[in-house]
Amino acid sequence: MQILNIDFSILGPALLTGLLVTLTHVPLGQRVLQRGIIFLDLAVAQVAGLGIILAYSFHWETGGWQMQLIATGAAIVAVLLLNYTEHRWPEIQEALIGSLFVLASSAGILLLATSAQAGEQLKDLLVGQILWVSYEQLIPVSMLYAIVLGLWFGLLRFRKNGKSSSLAFYLLFAITITASVQLVGVYLVFASLILPALATRSCSKYATHIAYILSFTAYVSGLLLAMMLDLPSGSVIIFTLAGLSLFSAALIAHSHKKTVQNN
Repeated sequence: MQILNIDFSILGPALLTGLLVTLTHVPLGQRVLQRGIIFLDLAVAQVAGLGIILAYSFHWETGGWQMQLIATGAAIVAVLLLNYTEHRWPEIQEALIGSLFVLASSAGILLLATSAQAGEQLKDLLVGQILWVSYEQLIPVSMLYAIVLGLWFGLLRFRKNGKSSSLAFYLLFAITITASVQLVGVYLVFASLILPALATRSCSKYATHIAYILSFTAYVSGLLLAMMLDLPSGSVIIFTLAGLSLFSAALIAHSHKKTVQNN
C-alpha cells in the first residue's frame, strides 16, 4: 500500500523500531545527562560497532548469534573499563570516554580498510537502515528491551532507597546500545538518548513523559518526511528530533518563566 512515496509495509516496522528505541533510550539518556557523561553513549555505541565490524571481517551472518555475541561482548568490556575509570579517575572520565570513542572509531576504519564494501558498511553502522528493519528482527529486540526496562525501573526503586549501582547502569546501557546500533546506527542512537533529555532537563515534573512524546513524534514525522522526499531516513529523523527538541525546550522555558512571574 502506497500513498505518494510512503510504503506502509516498510513504514510499520520502522515506526515500531522508533517506539522501541524511544521507550528505552529516553530514561537512559536522562540518566546519562544527570551523570554528566554525555559522550558515554557515543563511545559505547562505537565500541559495539567495532564488534560488528569485526564480525564482518570474519564474514559472519548479519544479525547472527556470533555477531550479537562479539558486539555485546565488546560493549560490556567497554563499560566495565569505564566503570573502573569512573571510580579511579572521576575527574577525567569524560576525557577517557572521548579517547575510547576515537580509538574504537580508528580501529573500525583500520578493519574496514581491506573490505570492498567498506564505505557501505561504515554508512550502515553510522546512520543505520531503519527503513529496512523487519518485524522478525524486532521480536528478539522487543524481548530484550522489555527485560532492560523491567530491570531499569527496578533499579530506580533501589536508587530511591539509596542503593545506586553504577555498574548495573553501565551493563544495561551496553546491552541496550548494542541492539540499537544494529537497528538505527550510531548517530541516531546518540540523538535519541541526548536530545530529548536536553529538551526536558528543566522540567520539574513529567520530564520523562514529555521526552517520550517528543522522541516518538520525531520518529513518526521524520520517517514520513524521509519517505515522501526520498531522503536518508536516519539523517531526517535526527534533524526532526533536533528541531522538535529546540521547540520543546523553548516552550518549557517560556512556561517556567510565566510560572515564576505569576508567583
